[in-house]
Amino acid sequence: MQETNKNVLLGSHISMCAPDYFLGTVKEALSYGENTFMFYTGAPQNSIRVPLEKCKIIEGQKLLKENNIDIDKIVVHAPYIINLGNSIDENKFELAKKVLKTELNRTYAFGCKLLVLHPGLHIGQGEEVGLKQIIKGLNEVLKEDTTDVTICLETMAGKGSELGKTFDEIAYIINNSQFKNRLGVCLDTCHINDAGYNVENIDEVLDLFDKKIGLNRLKVIHLNDSKNIKGSHKDRHENIGKGTIGLNTLKKYVFNEKLIDVPKILETPYINGLPPYKDEIKLLKE
Repeated sequence: MQETNKNVLLGSHISMCAPDYFLGTVKEALSYGENTFMFYTGAPQNSIRVPLEKCKIIEGQKLLKENNIDIDKIVVHAPYIINLGNSIDENKFELAKKVLKTELNRTYAFGCKLLVLHPGLHIGQGEEVGLKQIIKGLNEVLKEDTTDVTICLETMAGKGSELGKTFDEIAYIINNSQFKNRLGVCLDTCHINDAGYNVENIDEVLDLFDKKIGLNRLKVIHLNDSKNIKGSHKDRHENIGKGTIGLNTLKKYVFNEKLIDVPKILETPYINGLPPYKDEIKLLKE
């Protein structure tokens, strides 16, 4: 198990903030014993971004290299304000595309290859309309994009009018895209549980994923326990081992041989105002 532990890619969501920006993010990840992590290149709720030249990218990359961490396995998360599923407000749809283009360029500038994106909301227009709008948005963005960043569509819990709540919906987006080679998937354990998948049976989940989408497209795992029962469509993350999924099930996703090269990212709640990641990573590796 010790040898496996070393090879397991395990990290968490880390903030990037002044004054050290990316360098500070790398330092924080290392302090938790991580060999991968996920970050936003700015606030997730808006499109305001710190200029790249201020972000201490080269210093952060140097520290990653010194610690033998592969930057190809570092994950960027796109801001929540992107909704490519919006077919009723042209201005918001255009803004979503513009923000996604910026984020692809910023991800590339950091030297990263993986950008996680919530597929979008159909906002009352129905699943088929919403899915087609997402495909249209992705095609229009990727047609003009010159980076080699993979957009990883996140599996969603299905609250409200969220799309991407089933493997079928994710597969539909990918299969109908003009740029399939640029699309991957981020599987969130809390989200698939809340969407109704039998998360405890990892073989069943991975076999179904492989059949519908292809395991070669699974680029990131968000490793979260859930506050809710299976099929609740709630999307409320819980700390590792404290929720309805449980520690033993989550460990299966960490150590499964088919997922060995996939970065696993914790997005669990802070405890008494403090990040729990160091302890949770230790718990998962025990």
